[in-house]
Amino acid sequence: MCNYTGKTIYMGIDVHKNSYYVSVMCDKILIKRDKLDAYPKILLEYCNKFKGAHIKSAYEAGFCGFYLHRYLLANGIENIVVNPASIEISSRDTVKTDKRDSLKIATQLADGRLSCVYIPSVKREDKRNLTRLREQLVKQKQRTGNQIKSLLHLYGLIEPNTDYTICDKWIKNIIKMKMERNCKYRLEKLSQIWQFFNAQMKLVNEEIAKESKEDLWLEKIYCSVPGIGPTTARKLINELDDMTQFSNEEKLFSYAGLTPREYSSGDRVRQGHISRQGKSILRRLLMESAWVAIRLDSSLETIFKKLSHRAGKKRAIVAIARILLGRIRTCIKEKRLYRMPLEEAQIQAA
Repeated sequence: MCNYTGKTIYMGIDVHKNSYYVSVMCDKILIKRDKLDAYPKILLEYCNKFKGAHIKSAYEAGFCGFYLHRYLLANGIENIVVNPASIEISSRDTVKTDKRDSLKIATQLADGRLSCVYIPSVKREDKRNLTRLREQLVKQKQRTGNQIKSLLHLYGLIEPNTDYTICDKWIKNIIKMKMERNCKYRLEKLSQIWQFFNAQMKLVNEEIAKESKEDLWLEKIYCSVPGIGPTTARKLINELDDMTQFSNEEKLFSYAGLTPREYSSGDRVRQGHISRQGKSILRRLLMESAWVAIRLDSSLETIFKKLSHRAGKKRAIVAIARILLGRIRTCIKEKRLYRMPLEEAQIQAA
Protein backbone atom coordinates (compact mmCIF):
# COMPACT_ATOMS: atom_id res chain seq x y z
CA MET A 1 0.00 0.00 0.00
CA CYS A 2 1.29 3.47 -0.99
CA ASN A 3 2.43 5.91 1.66
CA TYR A 4 0.80 9.32 1.21
CA THR A 5 2.13 10.91 4.40
CA GLY A 6 2.90 14.59 3.84
CA LYS A 7 1.48 14.58 0.31
CA THR A 8 -1.52 16.47 -1.08
CA ILE A 9 -4.34 14.46 -2.60
CA TYR A 10 -6.66 16.15 -5.11
CA MET A 11 -10.08 14.59 -5.41
CA GLY A 12 -12.64 15.44 -8.10
CA ILE A 13 -16.19 14.35 -7.25
CA ASP A 14 -19.00 14.14 -9.81
CA VAL A 15 -22.10 14.12 -7.60
CA HIS A 16 -25.29 12.34 -8.60
CA LYS A 17 -28.43 11.36 -6.73
CA ASN A 18 -27.38 7.72 -6.24
CA SER A 19 -23.62 7.77 -6.74
CA TYR A 20 -20.37 9.69 -6.45
CA TYR A 21 -17.83 9.30 -9.26
CA VAL A 22 -14.40 10.02 -7.77
CA SER A 23 -11.05 10.68 -9.44
CA VAL A 24 -7.97 10.99 -7.22
CA MET A 25 -4.68 12.62 -8.22
CA CYS A 26 -1.33 12.87 -6.46
CA ASP A 27 1.80 14.49 -7.91
CA LYS A 28 -0.13 15.18 -11.16
CA ILE A 29 -0.80 11.45 -11.61
CA LEU A 30 -4.20 9.76 -11.55
CA ILE A 31 -3.91 7.16 -8.79
CA LYS A 32 -7.50 6.03 -8.25
CA ARG A 33 -10.88 6.22 -9.90
CA ASP A 34 -13.99 4.81 -8.20
CA LYS A 35 -17.76 4.87 -8.06
CA LEU A 36 -19.27 5.16 -4.56
CA ASP A 37 -22.79 5.08 -3.18
CA ALA A 38 -24.02 8.63 -2.61
CA TYR A 39 -23.59 8.75 1.17
CA PRO A 40 -21.28 11.38 2.72
CA LYS A 41 -20.15 8.86 5.33
CA ILE A 42 -18.99 6.41 2.62
CA LEU A 43 -17.10 9.21 0.87
CA LEU A 44 -15.42 10.20 4.13
CA GLU A 45 -14.34 6.60 4.77
CA TYR A 46 -12.90 6.56 1.25
CA CYS A 47 -10.94 9.76 1.98
CA ASN A 48 -9.60 8.32 5.23
CA LYS A 49 -7.87 5.54 3.27
CA PHE A 50 -5.22 8.08 2.23
CA LYS A 51 -3.65 8.18 5.69
CA GLY A 52 -1.30 11.05 6.45
CA ALA A 53 -2.26 12.97 3.30
CA HIS A 54 -3.73 16.46 3.06
CA ILE A 55 -6.92 16.02 1.02
CA LYS A 56 -8.38 18.71 -1.21
CA SER A 57 -11.66 17.94 -2.95
CA ALA A 58 -14.16 19.69 -5.20
CA TYR A 59 -17.54 19.11 -6.76
CA GLU A 60 -19.88 21.14 -8.96
CA ALA A 61 -22.65 23.28 -7.49
CA GLY A 62 -25.97 21.68 -8.25
CA PHE A 63 -29.01 19.90 -6.90
CA CYS A 64 -27.20 18.54 -3.84
CA GLY A 65 -26.54 22.02 -2.44
CA PHE A 66 -23.93 22.48 0.28
CA TYR A 67 -24.68 19.75 2.81
CA LEU A 68 -21.89 17.52 1.44
CA HIS A 69 -19.48 20.47 1.47
CA ARG A 70 -20.25 21.25 5.10
CA TYR A 71 -19.95 17.59 6.07
CA LEU A 72 -16.50 17.26 4.47
CA LEU A 73 -15.24 20.49 6.05
CA ALA A 74 -16.47 19.39 9.47
CA ASN A 75 -14.43 16.19 9.09
CA GLY A 76 -11.15 17.82 8.05
CA ILE A 77 -11.44 17.61 4.25
CA GLU A 78 -10.56 20.86 2.44
CA ASN A 79 -13.48 20.94 0.01
CA ILE A 80 -14.71 23.59 -2.40
CA VAL A 81 -17.90 23.86 -4.47
CA VAL A 82 -17.27 25.16 -7.99
CA ASN A 83 -19.40 26.81 -10.64
CA PRO A 84 -19.96 24.23 -13.44
CA ALA A 85 -19.41 26.97 -16.03
CA SER A 86 -15.92 27.67 -14.64
CA ILE A 87 -14.65 24.16 -15.48
CA GLU A 88 -12.60 24.36 -18.67
CA ILE A 89 -13.59 22.08 -21.56
CA SER A 90 -11.40 21.42 -24.59
CA SER A 91 -12.95 22.05 -28.01
CA ARG A 92 -11.82 18.54 -28.96
CA ASP A 93 -13.52 17.00 -25.94
CA THR A 94 -16.68 15.61 -27.57
CA VAL A 95 -17.27 12.76 -25.11
CA LYS A 96 -18.89 13.50 -21.76
CA THR A 97 -19.01 10.85 -19.04
CA ASP A 98 -19.15 10.96 -15.25
CA LYS A 99 -15.61 9.54 -15.01
CA ARG A 100 -14.25 12.22 -17.33
CA ASP A 101 -16.10 14.96 -15.44
CA SER A 102 -14.61 13.91 -12.11
CA LEU A 103 -11.14 13.73 -13.71
CA LYS A 104 -11.49 17.27 -15.11
CA ILE A 105 -12.38 18.55 -11.66
CA ALA A 106 -9.43 16.74 -10.05
CA THR A 107 -6.96 17.92 -12.74
CA GLN A 108 -8.03 21.57 -12.63
CA LEU A 109 -8.15 21.52 -8.83
CA ALA A 110 -4.56 20.24 -8.74
CA ASP A 111 -3.53 23.02 -11.15
CA GLY A 112 -5.16 25.66 -8.94
CA ARG A 113 -7.63 26.70 -11.64
CA LEU A 114 -10.80 26.27 -9.58
CA SER A 115 -12.28 28.59 -6.98
CA CYS A 116 -15.13 28.15 -4.55
CA VAL A 117 -18.53 29.73 -5.08
CA TYR A 118 -20.05 31.79 -2.28
CA ILE A 119 -21.33 29.46 0.45
CA PRO A 120 -24.11 31.07 2.53
CA SER A 121 -24.46 30.43 6.23
CA VAL A 122 -26.87 27.68 7.28
CA LYS A 123 -29.21 30.33 8.69
CA ARG A 124 -29.15 32.45 5.53
CA GLU A 125 -29.67 29.41 3.34
CA ASP A 126 -32.66 28.44 5.46
CA LYS A 127 -34.16 31.92 5.03
CA ARG A 128 -33.94 31.50 1.27
CA ASN A 129 -36.49 28.72 1.53
CA LEU A 130 -39.24 31.25 2.26
CA THR A 131 -38.49 33.66 -0.58
CA ARG A 132 -37.92 30.82 -3.06
CA LEU A 133 -41.16 29.16 -1.93
CA ARG A 134 -42.92 32.44 -2.67
CA GLU A 135 -41.37 32.46 -6.14
CA GLN A 136 -42.73 28.97 -6.79
CA LEU A 137 -46.21 29.90 -5.55
CA VAL A 138 -46.25 33.03 -7.74
CA LYS A 139 -45.41 30.95 -10.83
CA GLN A 140 -48.02 28.30 -10.02
CA LYS A 141 -50.65 30.96 -9.35
CA GLN A 142 -49.86 32.73 -12.64
CA ARG A 143 -49.95 29.43 -14.52
CA THR A 144 -53.38 28.56 -13.09
CA GLY A 145 -54.62 32.08 -13.88
CA ASN A 146 -53.52 31.67 -17.50
CA GLN A 147 -55.34 28.33 -17.67
CA ILE A 148 -58.53 30.03 -16.46
CA LYS A 149 -58.21 32.75 -19.11
CA SER A 150 -57.46 30.20 -21.84
CA LEU A 151 -60.59 28.22 -20.93
CA LEU A 152 -62.74 31.35 -21.03
CA HIS A 153 -61.29 32.41 -24.39
CA LEU A 154 -61.95 28.91 -25.73
CA TYR A 155 -65.68 29.38 -25.15
CA GLY A 156 -65.77 33.09 -26.02
CA LEU A 157 -66.73 34.06 -22.49
CA ILE A 158 -64.35 37.02 -22.24
CA GLU A 159 -63.40 39.69 -24.77
CA PRO A 160 -60.22 38.85 -26.73
CA ASN A 161 -58.44 42.24 -26.47
CA THR A 162 -58.92 42.83 -22.75
CA ASP A 163 -56.16 41.98 -20.28
CA TYR A 164 -58.04 41.01 -17.14
CA THR A 165 -56.35 41.00 -13.74
CA ILE A 166 -57.42 37.90 -11.86
CA CYS A 167 -58.66 38.45 -8.31
CA ASP A 168 -61.21 36.87 -5.97
CA LYS A 169 -63.98 39.27 -7.06
CA TRP A 170 -63.33 38.64 -10.77
CA ILE A 171 -63.37 34.85 -10.28
CA LYS A 172 -66.69 34.99 -8.38
CA ASN A 173 -68.28 37.00 -11.18
CA ILE A 174 -66.94 34.66 -13.89
CA ILE A 175 -68.28 31.53 -12.18
CA LYS A 176 -71.80 33.08 -12.19
CA MET A 177 -71.75 33.21 -16.01
CA LYS A 178 -73.86 30.79 -18.01
CA MET A 179 -71.82 27.98 -19.62
CA GLU A 180 -71.76 24.24 -20.33
CA ARG A 181 -71.85 21.98 -17.27
CA ASN A 182 -68.38 20.41 -17.63
CA CYS A 183 -66.85 23.75 -18.60
CA LYS A 184 -68.26 25.25 -15.40
CA TYR A 185 -66.97 22.29 -13.37
CA ARG A 186 -63.47 22.69 -14.83
CA LEU A 187 -63.57 26.45 -14.21
CA GLU A 188 -64.61 25.94 -10.58
CA LYS A 189 -61.76 23.50 -9.96
CA LEU A 190 -59.18 25.82 -11.56
CA SER A 191 -60.58 28.70 -9.49
CA GLN A 192 -60.19 26.65 -6.31
CA ILE A 193 -56.57 25.90 -7.23
CA TRP A 194 -55.90 29.62 -7.89
CA GLN A 195 -57.50 30.56 -4.56
CA PHE A 196 -55.40 27.93 -2.77
CA PHE A 197 -52.14 29.34 -4.17
CA ASN A 198 -53.32 32.86 -3.36
CA ALA A 199 -54.06 31.90 0.26
CA GLN A 200 -50.70 30.12 0.60
CA MET A 201 -48.89 33.21 -0.71
CA LYS A 202 -50.50 35.34 2.00
CA LEU A 203 -49.30 32.90 4.67
CA VAL A 204 -45.77 32.87 3.23
CA ASN A 205 -45.76 36.68 3.11
CA GLU A 206 -46.57 36.73 6.82
CA GLU A 207 -43.61 34.44 7.56
CA ILE A 208 -41.32 36.58 5.40
CA ALA A 209 -42.44 39.67 7.35
CA LYS A 210 -41.45 37.95 10.60
CA GLU A 211 -38.01 37.06 9.20
CA SER A 212 -37.40 40.63 8.04
CA LYS A 213 -37.14 41.83 11.67
CA GLU A 214 -33.77 40.05 11.96
CA ASP A 215 -32.31 42.02 9.01
CA LEU A 216 -33.95 45.36 9.74
CA TRP A 217 -30.99 47.62 8.92
CA LEU A 218 -30.24 45.75 5.70
CA GLU A 219 -33.87 45.89 4.61
CA LYS A 220 -33.98 49.66 5.22
CA ILE A 221 -31.01 50.15 2.91
CA TYR A 222 -32.37 47.88 0.17
CA CYS A 223 -35.85 49.45 0.37
CA SER A 224 -34.36 52.96 0.08
CA VAL A 225 -33.13 52.06 -3.43
CA PRO A 226 -35.48 53.19 -6.25
CA GLY A 227 -37.24 50.22 -7.83
CA ILE A 228 -36.86 47.92 -4.82
CA GLY A 229 -39.83 47.20 -2.56
CA PRO A 230 -40.07 45.06 0.60
CA THR A 231 -40.60 41.75 -1.27
CA THR A 232 -37.71 42.31 -3.68
CA ALA A 233 -35.55 43.51 -0.78
CA ARG A 234 -36.12 40.26 1.12
CA LYS A 235 -35.18 38.20 -1.94
CA LEU A 236 -32.01 40.22 -2.56
CA ILE A 237 -30.98 40.06 1.11
CA ASN A 238 -31.38 36.27 1.17
CA GLU A 239 -29.36 35.91 -2.05
CA LEU A 240 -26.68 38.57 -1.44
CA ASP A 241 -26.71 39.16 2.33
CA ASP A 242 -24.54 42.23 3.16
CA MET A 243 -22.16 41.57 0.20
CA THR A 244 -19.06 41.45 2.42
CA GLN A 245 -18.17 38.12 0.78
CA PHE A 246 -17.27 39.99 -2.43
CA SER A 247 -13.90 41.74 -2.27
CA ASN A 248 -14.69 43.94 -5.28
CA GLU A 249 -17.55 44.89 -7.59
CA GLU A 250 -16.40 42.65 -10.45
CA LYS A 251 -16.81 39.54 -8.31
CA LEU A 252 -20.26 40.76 -7.29
CA PHE A 253 -21.27 41.38 -10.92
CA SER A 254 -19.95 37.97 -11.91
CA TYR A 255 -21.98 36.30 -9.14
CA ALA A 256 -25.10 38.08 -10.42
CA GLY A 257 -24.32 37.06 -14.02
CA LEU A 258 -24.00 40.67 -15.19
CA THR A 259 -20.45 40.42 -16.57
CA PRO A 260 -20.23 40.79 -20.38
CA ARG A 261 -18.42 38.20 -22.47
CA GLU A 262 -15.22 39.43 -24.10
CA TYR A 263 -13.75 38.50 -27.49
CA SER A 264 -10.35 40.11 -27.89
CA SER A 265 -7.67 39.71 -30.56
CA GLY A 266 -4.60 41.89 -30.84
CA ASP A 267 -5.58 45.53 -30.31
CA ARG A 268 -9.24 44.80 -30.89
CA VAL A 269 -11.45 44.35 -27.82
CA ARG A 270 -15.08 43.39 -28.30
CA GLN A 271 -17.60 42.81 -25.52
CA GLY A 272 -20.68 40.70 -26.16
CA HIS A 273 -23.77 39.69 -24.23
CA ILE A 274 -23.69 39.05 -20.47
CA SER A 275 -22.27 35.69 -19.45
CA ARG A 276 -25.44 34.51 -17.61
CA GLN A 277 -23.17 32.33 -15.46
CA GLY A 278 -24.50 33.80 -12.24
CA LYS A 279 -27.85 33.37 -10.54
CA SER A 280 -30.85 33.85 -12.82
CA ILE A 281 -33.04 34.98 -9.91
CA LEU A 282 -30.62 37.84 -9.17
CA ARG A 283 -30.50 38.95 -12.80
CA ARG A 284 -34.28 39.00 -13.04
CA LEU A 285 -34.74 40.94 -9.80
CA LEU A 286 -32.07 43.50 -10.68
CA MET A 287 -33.34 44.00 -14.24
CA GLU A 288 -36.92 44.50 -13.01
CA SER A 289 -35.68 46.99 -10.41
CA ALA A 290 -33.56 48.80 -13.00
CA TRP A 291 -36.58 49.46 -15.25
CA VAL A 292 -38.38 51.11 -12.33
CA ALA A 293 -35.26 52.92 -11.08
CA ILE A 294 -34.72 54.86 -14.34
CA ARG A 295 -38.16 56.42 -13.84
CA LEU A 296 -37.39 57.47 -10.27
CA ASP A 297 -33.68 58.39 -10.31
CA SER A 298 -32.82 61.14 -12.81
CA SER A 299 -29.11 60.25 -12.84
CA LEU A 300 -29.88 56.67 -13.86
CA GLU A 301 -32.36 57.89 -16.45
CA THR A 302 -29.70 60.13 -18.03
CA ILE A 303 -27.20 57.24 -18.20
CA PHE A 304 -29.85 54.92 -19.67
CA LYS A 305 -30.76 57.38 -22.45
CA LYS A 306 -27.11 57.87 -23.44
CA LEU A 307 -26.36 54.14 -23.47
CA SER A 308 -29.60 53.09 -25.19
CA HIS A 309 -28.92 55.56 -28.02
CA ARG A 310 -25.51 53.97 -28.62
CA ALA A 311 -25.99 50.30 -27.65
CA GLY A 312 -29.74 49.68 -27.51
CA LYS A 313 -32.17 49.46 -24.61
CA LYS A 314 -31.36 45.85 -23.64
CA ARG A 315 -27.67 46.49 -23.10
CA ALA A 316 -28.42 49.83 -21.47
CA ILE A 317 -30.70 48.30 -18.85
CA VAL A 318 -28.04 45.68 -18.04
CA ALA A 319 -25.60 48.54 -17.42
CA ILE A 320 -28.17 50.25 -15.17
CA ALA A 321 -28.63 47.00 -13.21
CA ARG A 322 -24.83 46.84 -12.69
CA ILE A 323 -24.72 50.48 -11.54
CA LEU A 324 -27.68 49.92 -9.22
CA LEU A 325 -26.05 46.84 -7.69
CA GLY A 326 -22.77 48.73 -7.21
CA ARG A 327 -24.58 51.60 -5.50
CA ILE A 328 -26.38 49.20 -3.15
CA ARG A 329 -23.01 47.70 -2.18
CA THR A 330 -21.63 51.19 -1.48
CA CYS A 331 -24.63 52.07 0.69
CA ILE A 332 -24.19 48.88 2.72
CA LYS A 333 -20.42 49.47 3.14
CA GLU A 334 -21.05 53.06 4.29
CA LYS A 335 -24.12 51.99 6.33
CA ARG A 336 -26.36 54.67 4.85
CA LEU A 337 -29.54 54.88 2.80
CA TYR A 338 -29.61 55.39 -0.96
CA ARG A 339 -29.52 59.06 -1.95
CA MET A 340 -31.01 60.63 -5.08
CA PRO A 341 -28.89 63.24 -6.97
CA LEU A 342 -30.77 66.16 -5.34
CA GLU A 343 -30.21 64.75 -1.85
CA GLU A 344 -26.51 64.19 -2.69
CA ALA A 345 -26.13 67.78 -3.86
CA GLN A 346 -27.79 69.11 -0.69
CA ILE A 347 -25.45 67.03 1.51
CA GLN A 348 -22.35 68.30 -0.37
CA ALA A 349 -23.57 71.91 -0.16
CA ALA A 350 -24.04 71.60 3.58
